Formats: sequence, C-alpha cells, structure tokens
Amino acid sequence: MLRAVSHSLLNISAATLRGLVSWFESNKREMPWRNTRDPYRIWVSEILLQQTQVATVEPYYNRFVKTFPNVEALAKAPLDKVLKVWEGCGYYARARNLHKAAKQIVAMGGKLPQSSHELRKLAGIGPYTSAAIASIAFGEAVQVLDGNVERVIARVTCEEGFITEKSVHSKLKATAEVWMQAAVKAELSPGALNESLMELGATVCKPREALCSDCPLKKVCVARKTRDDVTELPRKPVMQTTPHYDIGAAIVRKNGRILITKRPEKGLLGGLWEFPGGKKERGETLEECVRREMREELDIQVEVGTQIASVKHAYTHFKITLHCFECKHVGGEVKLLHVTDAKWVRPSELRNYAFPKADRVVLDILTNS
Repeated sequence: MLRAVSHSLLNISAATLRGLVSWFESNKREMPWRNTRDPYRIWVSEILLQQTQVATVEPYYNRFVKTFPNVEALAKAPLDKVLKVWEGCGYYARARNLHKAAKQIVAMGGKLPQSSHELRKLAGIGPYTSAAIASIAFGEAVQVLDGNVERVIARVTCEEGFITEKSVHSKLKATAEVWMQAAVKAELSPGALNESLMELGATVCKPREALCSDCPLKKVCVARKTRDDVTELPRKPVMQTTPHYDIGAAIVRKNGRILITKRPEKGLLGGLWEFPGGKKERGETLEECVRREMREELDIQVEVGTQIASVKHAYTHFKITLHCFECKHVGGEVKLLHVTDAKWVRPSELRNYAFPKADRVVLDILTNS
C-alpha cells in the first residue's frame, strides 16, 4: 500500500550531502572533460552533452578540442569546418552557437565570463548550461537543474505533480537551491554537488530503473519509503503521436558531378549540405514530389530514375523517411530560390561536406556501390 505524503522534503543535512559527494568521487565515470579545469573545454563538453548521451559525446569532444584547442581557434574557423567536425552528433544549432559564442568571447577579450548571469549572454547558453559551467569551472554556487537532477529531486521529495508544470519546476528548483546553500555551508564545492546529482540521475536513479540499494540518498528518499514503484516519478503527461513525413530527394547527376544544396543557417539542420528535395504533398507520388521540389528550390528540370535508398530518421518532434532517387539533369540553370548555396561536386568530394545523418546513409550507399 502507498502511504500519503503531505510534505515535500526541502532541507537536507550536511552529512547527507557529504555522503553524496563522497559517493560521486568513488563512483564517477571516467570522462575526458573531468580531467581538466579549462573553462573552454568544460564549455564545449556541456554544449555537446545537451540532449546527447555521454558515450556518444566522447569521440566528438576529443575530435572537437583537437581541431579547435582554444576559443581563438574556434572563432577563426569557417562555419563549414565547424559543422564538418561536428557532423554526426546532431542538433547542429549547438555547433553554430558554439562558433557564434566563440566570436563573442574573442570580442570580449578571449576569456569566458565567470558568472552564470554573464554566461547566459552567449549564444546557445541557457539556465542549465550556464549553471553547469559556472559551478564546475568557476565554483559559483548556482544549482543545475537538468533532467537527471529533476528526477532525483522529484523522487527524494516524492513530488506528485507533472514534471512539465511550471509550479512543479519551481518547487524542484527551490529545493535544488536549498541543497546548494547547504553544500556551501558544509564547505563542499558547488561544482561537485551539481556533478554528483547529475551522475546519480544518470547511473543510479535512472528513468526506468532505480537502483535504490546503491543510492547515497536512500535514507532520505521519500518515494523509496512510500511508493511501490519509484520509477513512476517524476510524472509525465501522455505523449502525443509523433508526426511522420515522407521526403523525396534527388541525386542529380550532370557531367560526372552530383548536385548538393546548403540549408539556411537558421532553422533545422542549418548550414548543412544535403541532396536537394522536400516533403511529399498529399496526393502526389514520390517521383512527382522530386520533380516539383527541383523546380521550386532550384528552377531545374530532372528525369527521375531508380530509387536507391529509403532511410528512416527521427528528430525531436517528428519522424521522416527519406526516399532518394537517381536523377538526370535535363534542363534549367541552378538558381538559389529556397537554398543558400548549391554546388556540382565529384562523388569523391562529397565527404568533404557536412551532411545530416539521413543524407550520410545515402552517401554511404553512393560511395560503396
């Protein structure tokens, strides 16, 4: 039986917080950015970790800081090179914002701001990222409230409200602030507290599995004491059906070269190159879609041939299937009607350009056939 809980645990003892940080020091995963106090590298790692798992991030982090070892190198690099180094990590707005912020930092003298308030003035840095950088790199007593930390606090306090509600978010934030102030009084590092809570949520207090016996907060966790299933918290509203779109794209060939186009820098996949195409409209075939898109985007006419690929891919709020066709250019000079650039390139040169993930699957088919 569940027992009703009429309170929300806000305060936490210094001994419990010390135990949490001690647990972290003994159990933390090895990550390359945990071996540095360089604010630039901590910043890069935090941007990469936005919406991306640690195991995925590590090779990209190593490649990124090797290519751009400091903020000056990043600021001087052309955006196309930054996107190419980032290629495959997804959420490309992060790379564009890193590049933009690097230019901002260089204009300010070359050093990252040390406060979360000033960090938020940089492109791509919001409340969570500014708090993580400021606390870990500079020791500012500001709490991080990412998904992992929210989950830990929601379970420890047995928060029953939907995690998406503003009032619930405010309560979790208030609790995090109380814990941070308690950590400061206990002379614990703000960065260590934030990293401890994030690590706990990532490795022990997980979304679908709570390893309560391994948790350093098990003695104070209200959900563990009062609920049959801790993983029922935090509560989330029922997800709506994710929309799906069919995309028709063309491998347009002319004189031994293939046509690629560049997306506008603002918006989804901004600044990346792709095989031209677009969303299939109701009532038209994929072949009709390809011919229409070539007219509307580039003012050219193509002869649509064999379909060479059908690639499924999921974005944050929708899914697509990319249907790619071999096409022959039969008329018209390329005009930049709805793209920012277009190039005829040799097949051997395609890998010099940064493509979205779905297009890279097509690229693999082209280069291996």
